[in-house]
Amino acid sequence: MNLLFIADPLEHFKTYKDTTFSMMREAQRRGHRIAACGPQDVHWQSGGVVRARVRPITLTGKAPDWFAEEAAQDMALKDFGAVLMRKDPPFDAEYIYATHLLEQAEREGAHVINRPAALRNHPEKLAVMEWPQFIGPTLVTRSEDEIRRFHAEHQDIILKPLDGMGGMGIFRVKADALNLGSIIETLNAGGATSVMVQRFLPEIAAGDKRILIIDGTPVPFVLARIPQGTEVRGNLAAGGLGVAQPITDSDRATASAIGAALAPRGLLLIGLDIIGTHVTEINVTSPTCFQEIHEQTGCDVPALFVNALERAVARR
Repeated sequence: MNLLFIADPLEHFKTYKDTTFSMMREAQRRGHRIAACGPQDVHWQSGGVVRARVRPITLTGKAPDWFAEEAAQDMALKDFGAVLMRKDPPFDAEYIYATHLLEQAEREGAHVINRPAALRNHPEKLAVMEWPQFIGPTLVTRSEDEIRRFHAEHQDIILKPLDGMGGMGIFRVKADALNLGSIIETLNAGGATSVMVQRFLPEIAAGDKRILIIDGTPVPFVLARIPQGTEVRGNLAAGGLGVAQPITDSDRATASAIGAALAPRGLLLIGLDIIGTHVTEINVTSPTCFQEIHEQTGCDVPALFVNALERAVARR
């Protein structure tokens, strides 16, 4: 099967931990052919089908030159067995435009994973609001007054932008409200930008758990990303320590309920973030942590994913 990965530039991959790389490696091990491109390489001309300038590659198994490539080709997306959208956030206007092009490719017969409409309809911060029974007190607003009201009620809060990743732009404000005004100005730009505000969850000390859900089924191990030093963020990109551990019965029940609802919408891979027992984010653009879980537990997450990918293609 020919697979196309739409992702960030290959030259920027950190292959020792990159999840997209681990998908590619497992796919190639099974004999699938791999090509890559960025969203900027996808194009659509009137009267034609959606196409992309792609780089056919072969993984070498060596670093730093971890791939060899053939001459770039201009190919229709519908001619691939599957197209995997793995572009990292920000979830900005260009990302949304890319989902529209990919949705047109679907109408032409392409099999895109995760489905473009599902990516567009489940922005990673906002998606949790569908599940009030699983989340802590949460507010999404542009209003400075509403943020201050929420802080007065809960005293210890987390503020974050809706389009960030890797812990970027996350602030904690305690009961003294120190710097709250400046943080609001920074995040909501005078009311122009929406902000997510959540009650601080002290269980973060035990880790922000990444739970991977593949085709509706939770992976049996999670990665607890534990903040280090004075850092409030557990994100690996922010210096958090990743510790793999078996999924708890409570987290499995939560992940199974969410996975059962979201998989039929076209979300083959989901990265659920849970602090304590509360869901904080539902990641659908480019969920990570495959390699960390595999290396620490032996649970072959890339194989589980490619199994699901092959089943999804067969179902069509």
